[in-house]
Amino acid sequence: MSTVSYYADDLTEARVWYAQFLGVDAYFERSTPDGMLAYVEFRIGDYQAELGLVNRRFEVTPSDGPAGQILYWAVDDLDATFARLQELGAKIHDEPQVRGPGFVTASVVDPFGNILGIMTNTHYMAIAEQNRRD
Repeated sequence: MSTVSYYADDLTEARVWYAQFLGVDAYFERSTPDGMLAYVEFRIGDYQAELGLVNRRFEVTPSDGPAGQILYWAVDDLDATFARLQELGAKIHDEPQVRGPGFVTASVVDPFGNILGIMTNTHYMAIAEQNRRD
C-alpha cells in the first residue's frame, strides 16, 4: 500500500477532523490556482503511509453513498503494470496522472467491479529502501 485517498466536500473540515482523530496535522497541502484547497496529506503508520484528503470536486467516480476511496499500490513500472491490468481484463478508471514530482497515479476497475489504484511514489520507495537497509 502506498497511498489511500478519501474525498470530502469541505476539505478544511475534513482536515481538522482527521488531525483530531490521528493526533497529527497534515504535513502537506495543495491548492488550485484560484486558492481553493484541493488536497491535504497526512503520513501515518510504521511506513509513514500517505492518507490523502481530496476535494470532492476532483473525484473520478462521484457517489451519493459511502464510496470513492482508492487504495494505491506502489509499483516499479506504472505504465507496464497499467497495460498488464488491461490485458487481464481490467477497464480504465483513471488514466495515468502526474500528481507532482515523483508521484503518478492510475486506476482500473477489475473484472469484479473493484477499483484498483497503482502508483509510482518516491516517498514510499525511499521508506521501503531505508527499511531494507535496516
